[in-house]
Amino acid sequence: MQSIWKGAISFGLVSIPVRLYSATEEKDISFRQVHRADGGRIRYKRVCSVDGEEVPYGEIGKGYELPGGDMVLIEDEDFANLPISSSRAVEVLSFVPAEQIDAVQLGKAYFCDPTGADAKPYVLLRDSLQSADKVAIVKVALRQRERLAMLRAREGVLVLQTLLWPDEVRAADFSFLDQEVSVRPQELQMAESYIEALSGDFAPGEFSDHYREALEEVIEAKVAGHEMTAPTSAAPSNATVVDLMEALRRSVADAKAKRGEAAPDQTGDAAKSIPSEDRTTKRAAPRKTASARPAAKPAAAKASGGSKAAGGAKAAGGAKSAGPKRSSGANAAAGPKAGEQTPAKRASAKQSSSTPSSSTPSSSTQTPAKRSTAKAAARRTA
Repeated sequence: MQSIWKGAISFGLVSIPVRLYSATEEKDISFRQVHRADGGRIRYKRVCSVDGEEVPYGEIGKGYELPGGDMVLIEDEDFANLPISSSRAVEVLSFVPAEQIDAVQLGKAYFCDPTGADAKPYVLLRDSLQSADKVAIVKVALRQRERLAMLRAREGVLVLQTLLWPDEVRAADFSFLDQEVSVRPQELQMAESYIEALSGDFAPGEFSDHYREALEEVIEAKVAGHEMTAPTSAAPSNATVVDLMEALRRSVADAKAKRGEAAPDQTGDAAKSIPSEDRTTKRAAPRKTASARPAAKPAAAKASGGSKAAGGAKAAGGAKSAGPKRSSGANAAAGPKAGEQTPAKRASAKQSSSTPSSSTPSSSTQTPAKRSTAKAAARRTA
């Protein structure tokens, strides 16, 4: 680093010799103006507006232009006679709390490097500022201009940071400041939730200049002879959010998603959105299936109806009550009249009535009364 100033800090009767070094540097990529046709650099000449001749740097002076266009020449002797008492000294004016310095007044920062053989006065001032938790308000002349600055301790080094003069800070004069704008408590609470979701300690290493990085890649590709393709990015949304609360809710959700926090459970809200009629219908659905189950029983009873009537009749009239739903054997026994049947039909009826169906109990299980009743019914039919 190259020092930009050399002088001393006046700490009471103690003089602390220091050099100033720029504490910051710009990382912007600078370009030259060139001729598109051949790539030649564009140069400017210092030309006098009166005679049109190029003027050497040594013959260039300073002038102050009046509102009417007249020029007042200022010579080097005029600058030398100005009352700048802090030309080679950092004059300490007062010590104040650091939080009282408005950030809008902060200017460029410089590291103070002790140049004397003894660094004890430098360390004494640094440690005193740290223990008192205050900064020193100073005056210093930099580049032929007197500046207001503050002196503070940072990472073991004294830092001189220039400040704007009070009249160099503009007043905020905007029309909305005279308007009565009310904010609802719900909106304020949601905004505070968004702030809380993004709150944390300041870590400068987490941030980077993506534009500069992309521009450096373009330049490197041009040097290597490669063509660059335009990066694809999502188109910005032009939709205007009318509901402030909804916009705040989305902001909080997005902030939590970026930090890896779980999204809020929306199960309760989804359940509330179902109409009461739909919820009643869904709960009543199982009852319909339960009431339909007994309908399958008559179907099974139809298949075995004939056998039950043939095997379970207690009298001759039991065979007639079997009806048309009986099997073919039962219908032959009780269906047509005796006068209308042919001998073949009567023989078939006898055989059917004497042969039990698959569901009729076997002869070994029938009682003697049941067997005699069945034989009597067969003789009457014949």
